[in-house]
Amino acid sequence: MIKPEELAKHYTRFRVTERILLTGHSHQAWPDVAFEAQQQAWLDTAEYVDDVWDKAFEKAVEVRRGFARLLDDSPDRIALAPNTHELVVRFLSALPLRKRPKLITTDGEFHTIRRQLDRLVEEGVEVVKVVSDPAATLAERVARVIDDRTAAVLVSAVLYTNAHIVPNLQATLEACERHGTELLVDAYHALNVVPFSLKKEALDRAYVVGGGYKYCQLGPGNAFLRFPADTTLRPVVTGWFSEFTDLSKAPSGRVEYGPGPAQFAGATYDFTSHYRGAAVFKFFEHQGLTVEKLRELSQHQVGMLATGLGFEPDVKIDAIAGFLAVPSAKTRHLHEVLKKAGVWTDYRGDRLRLGPAPYVTDAQINGALQRMP
Repeated sequence: MIKPEELAKHYTRFRVTERILLTGHSHQAWPDVAFEAQQQAWLDTAEYVDDVWDKAFEKAVEVRRGFARLLDDSPDRIALAPNTHELVVRFLSALPLRKRPKLITTDGEFHTIRRQLDRLVEEGVEVVKVVSDPAATLAERVARVIDDRTAAVLVSAVLYTNAHIVPNLQATLEACERHGTELLVDAYHALNVVPFSLKKEALDRAYVVGGGYKYCQLGPGNAFLRFPADTTLRPVVTGWFSEFTDLSKAPSGRVEYGPGPAQFAGATYDFTSHYRGAAVFKFFEHQGLTVEKLRELSQHQVGMLATGLGFEPDVKIDAIAGFLAVPSAKTRHLHEVLKKAGVWTDYRGDRLRLGPAPYVTDAQINGALQRMP
């Protein structure tokens, strides 16, 4: 198993040994190599000026490779953007909503999808929300409401409210394929804490969004959209980087798209995030932090928290991803009291969320439990 005591030595700037950070499901600490990489981005820009984009694109390739490893897929199917919202909007803009005016989602989606779809409802788009609980049957229940009017299904692999894993998304994809519907899976809360192989899950035809702000420790600015190899979508919302590879070509009467990831590209971005992301992915490889090892440690930590709190989740521990969501009528109060005691948590509604991370030791978890009011 991973030894958090040894790993913590690589996170000195985040002071992970001086405070108990149980916000690993929201924003994990960055290893020190991320600071060095961020400095290198500045130095390279000063040295190479506009030619620095060649180096920036090399870093982007490394980031795509990192995400592709976690998905058990090809980096040629990974488009990058600063956040998942941009990518979800590009995906939505490519859908034939005039012919298929129906979208299906759940009531357990993160705000990225929830807010955007709620706004589309105000413009006349039909959005069906399937009750997310219980997660064990969610994929099949979503599948049953798909029809020929459905343009796309948008559903999470792990629910952000309670960390419950949504199994058998293959059933949803199969229903989508029968009706000519696209499937978008939000894998943010699964990525790098729960094994999520597109091959093993039989999700090759799915679109997948996620990013590095949480369990990947990449910080902001590192999000991705994974698309099927044979995608024919032509997003309405793209930027000039989509034709960056051949700007010398005169525009034709039809908007053209670059190959592979450029099909969903945006425009000028802060490439510092990719320097940082490439360095952190390399750090994880050097430390042997495979998703299987990270899952083993996470399950141990979540189990410690549940046992120490005397809390029995309504699902088994192995059906929970990277954090524990504990119901309480005074979550804000608990959050504030714990923070004053040096324990960082967060909350959503009536759930206090406790998210350990690979650099959090058993002693720190016990310390957090002792500080619980």
